[in-house]
Amino acid sequence: MELHKYGSGIVPQDPLRRRNTLSSTDADNHSDPRRNYRLNPTSLGLVSTLSFPVIVSTADAMLKSAGVTLVGYEKIGNGHCTAIVRGAIAEVRIAVQAGMEHAQKEGQFLSSLVIPRPFPNLEVIFPIGSHLLDPAQQNHRSRISNQAIGLLETRGFPPMVGAADIMLKSANVQLTAYETIGAGLCTVIIQGRVADVAMALQIGIAEANRIGEVTAVTVIPRPLEDLEQSLPLASCLIEEQPQPLKLPIEVKETEKELVELPDLGKLPTKTKDSSS
Repeated sequence: MELHKYGSGIVPQDPLRRRNTLSSTDADNHSDPRRNYRLNPTSLGLVSTLSFPVIVSTADAMLKSAGVTLVGYEKIGNGHCTAIVRGAIAEVRIAVQAGMEHAQKEGQFLSSLVIPRPFPNLEVIFPIGSHLLDPAQQNHRSRISNQAIGLLETRGFPPMVGAADIMLKSANVQLTAYETIGAGLCTVIIQGRVADVAMALQIGIAEANRIGEVTAVTVIPRPLEDLEQSLPLASCLIEEQPQPLKLPIEVKETEKELVELPDLGKLPTKTKDSSS
């Protein structure tokens, strides 16, 4: 089985150049920090699909097409997944349009929405306001990872486990996590070099189809940092960062116990006998 039978699943890199151009233009237009604060972008964009690998590749297309920040994903069951981005209204519209086109090309598009200025109460109640931007993060550009990400979605848990096992044995990739979104859809997530990830997915597709059914496959060659941070990560792979040694600010000096010296005047003195 070949990867192209499950849709392109690969986001081209051309939109990334457009995103960088737009970001640099915005930085020139809003160089005044006070103006930047007054024009704090609060628009939200949402794109919904019926597949987790497709929503991840859709989010990647949105991030690379415009200067937006990925808030995260909302999974409501039965396979429904929504990618949420935040940024200036013009950037959000471009990102949502790019996400719609990508999801439609994959055949998994459900709906989309652009909210120019969400009411504060909306962000308090819904989970879409958990990742707010401050003015210092407005012109932030995400770094690009050299590691590719591969996602393989199956209907049923055994096909996913079988595909994960054969992929780890056949290529130099790392299993980072798996995700379930309801309706029997399970997604295994791997990471490694582009060639290794592509080879692993080819073998994983064949194994998963032997056991059950493959529903979607996605390869993201150069994911942005925002996208990497949004993906689940197994708890066993999370390394605890060493904490700095905390020194006490105020050191209390302990009083030393004083030793009373004997009065030399009261000590008995020994004199020599005059007869001797």
